Amino acid sequence: MAETVVLVGLGANLPNPTWGEPRVTLEAALDRLAARGVATLRRSRWYRSAPVPASDQPWYVNAVAKVATALAPERLLEELLLTEREFGRRRRVPLAARVVDLDLLAYGNWILGAAGRGSGLVLPHPRLHERAFVLQPLQEVAPDWRHPVLRRSVAEMIGDLDPGQMAFAITESLEP
Repeated sequence: MAETVVLVGLGANLPNPTWGEPRVTLEAALDRLAARGVATLRRSRWYRSAPVPASDQPWYVNAVAKVATALAPERLLEELLLTEREFGRRRRVPLAARVVDLDLLAYGNWILGAAGRGSGLVLPHPRLHERAFVLQPLQEVAPDWRHPVLRRSVAEMIGDLDPGQMAFAITESLEP
């Protein structure tokens, strides 16, 4: 049986009072998720990216993790949101700077919800195909993944990106 590819996007652009810099905070968040049954199989290199949409916020640190879990998609999203809250994330202003951001990008080939309809889970993430800071690290951990709605490969979606999008790898090696 084929393995279900579960992808989680990681991002932060503010230091956390407990863990410090964004990269350290995101690594701690992955550790917390592992304790909750969400094991990291592979994590991309860390990337730096400008805020989207453009603003005067600090640049982000981003990565994508391929994870294994027995949790259903809705339950996994609850764990991601719980972890964000425990790490100090408050969702008050859309697109605000943040100490941690954990996005469920894809759960196998599941297609759930529709962008703009209600507050429920939407899979795959409705904007992942528009973001270099998601697609570039995603290509490292799941290069063969295809968007189940758009039916496009990661490489094709990267080719479709606006040339102004920038994400720069800031570490050398891939880690589990």
